[in-house]
Amino acid sequence: MSIGYLVSLMRGAVFQVLLMTSPVLGAALIVGLIVAIFQATTSIQEQTLTFLPKLIVILIMLALLGAWLFASLRGYTLNLFNNIPNLA
Repeated sequence: MSIGYLVSLMRGAVFQVLLMTSPVLGAALIVGLIVAIFQATTSIQEQTLTFLPKLIVILIMLALLGAWLFASLRGYTLNLFNNIPNLA
């Protein structure tokens, strides 16, 4: 096993994490920005107003993308397990 192969495995793992988290975090970022603009225009500084919409959007995104997230992680894991004989 070479250093280049290990770097390739780590790069794939980091890319997989970014691929799986970016839709959920992107949706939370957009909702947070909308709520922040709303709070700035109305001068309402309620803490639950920032937390609750983001929580709801994250849960909805996980419910909608759960199958895709699981399939993506499953494919990556199977790829790792199939490459185990090449490591020895």
